[in-house]
Amino acid sequence: MLEEVEHWLSRRSWSAADRPLDLLLAAKRAGGTSVSVVLPALNEEATVGAIVDAIRRDLMRATPLVDELVVLDSGSTDGTAEVARAAGARVVHRDSLLPRVPAVPGKGEVLWRSLLATSGDVVCFVDADLRDFSATFVSGIVGPLLTDPDVRFVKAMYDRPLDPAHGAEPGAGPVGQGGRVTELVARPLLNLHWPQLAGFVQPLGGEYAARRSLLERLPFPVGYGVELGLLVDALHTVGLDALGQVDVGVRRHRHQDGQALGRMAAAIYRTAQLRLTRGHLVRPRLTQFTRGAGGGFEPLTHPVDTEERPPMIEVREYAERWAA
Repeated sequence: MLEEVEHWLSRRSWSAADRPLDLLLAAKRAGGTSVSVVLPALNEEATVGAIVDAIRRDLMRATPLVDELVVLDSGSTDGTAEVARAAGARVVHRDSLLPRVPAVPGKGEVLWRSLLATSGDVVCFVDADLRDFSATFVSGIVGPLLTDPDVRFVKAMYDRPLDPAHGAEPGAGPVGQGGRVTELVARPLLNLHWPQLAGFVQPLGGEYAARRSLLERLPFPVGYGVELGLLVDALHTVGLDALGQVDVGVRRHRHQDGQALGRMAAAIYRTAQLRLTRGHLVRPRLTQFTRGAGGGFEPLTHPVDTEERPPMIEVREYAERWAA
């Protein structure tokens, strides 16, 4: 590990317990900083309501740390929107934002458009499939942004226990079980090509917060590569010392099957490739195999996300809104 990274780990890695809520609230008021929380959601009716309820209860009513809570619906076909709205969130559909630019499927697309649906100085993203959710996931990662003006981007770190149905060893502990794409794809890529980011425990984690002034300057990969893309681009934009991570405990969520992980890995590799070369992609396709009804293997070919959205500050509607 680079000496610079060792130094960074000692200065920019914290625990959520390091900043109690009363300290955060005082810092928020002193700085006049507004906080928006965004939950990107696609068919998450089983979990989104409990997440919204916990944030509203602990961080909006009991302690007014969060000013705005938005569930960004990515085209759900279940009751996600209704459940989120009933729990008290403002629900915004992806297609209602920037209608002149046709939306494409993908998490990064939703996160990018959420900048048009929110107004907070600090924007915090939280995945909508978390179980046993604690509001510490939000307060932990916004904490450094409220208390330290030099910090611009903060990721959550946590243990990721893997359900036995998805390959965990019987009786194994939670550490290092989940995050298979992280360990097999993202971490090797970062260590080899961006060693300054080798200290991030969960580089692909969906829980992170950043200053709007940074997010609006970054391009957003439209799909699974968004987390790696934002992290790498944040490093190049503001430098390592402006980045941090906070331990929020344990993250439990819905796991993807092996083929979905393969598609995720391909998108992440493509995102890294583009940042390394900014050149031509040879063949943005991924072929996988599944056993068909006749007993043989059938190929299934999927496109790999090849599109990125420009920095939001370059979008006319966004610039006009903030100039008004």
